[in-house]
Amino acid sequence: MRALVQRVGEASVEVEGRVIGQIGPGLVVLVCAMRGDDESAAEKLAARITKLRIFRDDQGRMNRSLADVSGGALVVSQFTLAADTSSGNRPGFSTAAPPEDGERLYLHFAESLRDLGISVETGSFGADMKVRLLNDGPVTIWLDTADRA
Repeated sequence: MRALVQRVGEASVEVEGRVIGQIGPGLVVLVCAMRGDDESAAEKLAARITKLRIFRDDQGRMNRSLADVSGGALVVSQFTLAADTSSGNRPGFSTAAPPEDGERLYLHFAESLRDLGISVETGSFGADMKVRLLNDGPVTIWLDTADRA
């Protein structure tokens, strides 16, 4: 699975003009299931994100995790993280998981974060969403479970 993680002061997601999820300080996690991913990939990604030390400590160093700061997570499905731009100007998305697998793994990922004690809000899989965020830092981190064996 792939994720783009942004440390935020606040964030929200809306569908059809209605806010369906919002958080205060924490992380916006744009997440994409890739072909061949399974529940264990979602669980590993959730564990990595929960422990990722990208929040400031008392000395201003990035030394605290989402769990350490009791931050929230706004999880939004983002199949475009699978974009392949290697041949031409139009991205291809054939490496993304099929929609039924993508939705299942997206929901499992969000639930895995909850199981780790994180307060989670979500977008709506497959919907046209508007995401608003106040990036803190800015801090933006790319994660891919395929990068770790």
